[in-house]
Amino acid sequence: MSFVTTIKQQFEANENVAYGKKQSDYLKNNFPFYGIQTQSRRDILKNCTSIFKDEIKTNFRAICWELYQLPQREMHHAAIDIFLKEIKNKYQIEDIVLIEKLLLTNSWWDSVDTLAKYAVGGYLKAFPEKTLEIIEKFSNSEAMWLNRTAIIFQLGYKKSTDFELLRSECEKHKHSTEFFIQKAIGWALREYGSVNPTAVLHYVNSTNLKPLSKKEAIRKII
Repeated sequence: MSFVTTIKQQFEANENVAYGKKQSDYLKNNFPFYGIQTQSRRDILKNCTSIFKDEIKTNFRAICWELYQLPQREMHHAAIDIFLKEIKNKYQIEDIVLIEKLLLTNSWWDSVDTLAKYAVGGYLKAFPEKTLEIIEKFSNSEAMWLNRTAIIFQLGYKKSTDFELLRSECEKHKHSTEFFIQKAIGWALREYGSVNPTAVLHYVNSTNLKPLSKKEAIRKII
């Protein structure tokens, strides 16, 4: 029996239809849920991965993609958890292809934000020379979730944030009427504002951001 089959059986055995309906409602009914709470999902995942350690270590990319194509949202979160654990310090140059597929498959804020910050952010720390190429591609894409990724991928960078790049992304997308883009701009600026509030305040006051972006950017500064 494979890892994917095993974890599917374990999730099914712990299904809670009523709670799953609440979870699905929370994500605008974009995905079905087994109805498993986060800690229980992680406990099940931990138990299953301990049984299939060798299979996962040697084949985690294919396993993650297989999980990600299943309908239930718990499968997608399990895939992300596995990917981020196994990829640490093991990024390969071609991994951006899989990361982009994950960003564009079963996309919603709960998956995209995690992948943007940790998978894309981690990949570009491993291959900084690819930053401008990848971010320009994502930023110019017609896919909104790639645009959002281009804005927020530096969330964990703190003082290492390339503020010129962040500012250029904000400028490029500041007129967007898309909620998730406006929110991303404010979020990214707010995070950088925790280490450089002067720069963020100056930028916000010198450009015409959407009200939501501005509100989110400065709400912890003033």
